[in-house]
Amino acid sequence: MPHDHHDHFHHAGMSPSGHPYRADNDTPLSYWQRMEIAVRELMVEKGHLTPAEIAAQIEAMDARSPANGAAVVARAWTDPAFRARLLKNASEASREMGFDIGPLNLIAVENTADTHNLIVCTLCSCYPRNLLGLPPDWYKTRAYRSRAVREPRAVLREFGLDLPDHVTVRVHDSTADMRYIVLPARPDGTDGMDEAQLAALVTRDSMIGTGLPHRP
Repeated sequence: MPHDHHDHFHHAGMSPSGHPYRADNDTPLSYWQRMEIAVRELMVEKGHLTPAEIAAQIEAMDARSPANGAAVVARAWTDPAFRARLLKNASEASREMGFDIGPLNLIAVENTADTHNLIVCTLCSCYPRNLLGLPPDWYKTRAYRSRAVREPRAVLREFGLDLPDHVTVRVHDSTADMRYIVLPARPDGTDGMDEAQLAALVTRDSMIGTGLPHRP
């Protein structure tokens, strides 16, 4: 029975403790992991960086979350001039709000009544982390990366999003130096809501294109 119990949780994607199952990560370091450690230690040894500076940067990276992107979307919903700047140059518009996009070219694509946008990275898992934080596990899977291009409507239905036939689905493939973010359509019934209230309606998936914002 204990063996069967373990298998039940394993196949259900859960551990016996009730937490999501994840294999141990105590495998040997890869070439690139060893290279990262060597370069980091060399930079510290040469005085170019300090351990505190590295820790601070890691903390800043870990603090990135979809809340950043939600704030940008909410601003675009309430400020037509900002929306125009976002659609023209999303990198610069995001910097206006204090979000460092770095050297990447960020492109905002807008959902409309007849167009729905879906983001994917077919090569690996390029993702607008500065605005959305770490990518979800499913975004990095080979199944999503290939099927989102071949059969986007089927993928969207699996996410619970069944679009009418008249809506065109456009798939955008991210690259190493170019990222996309979806500007979802503002939900009905949100007149009079301020930016903070609107940002609370914006979901991570709505900025990838696999979902829609919450309704008030």
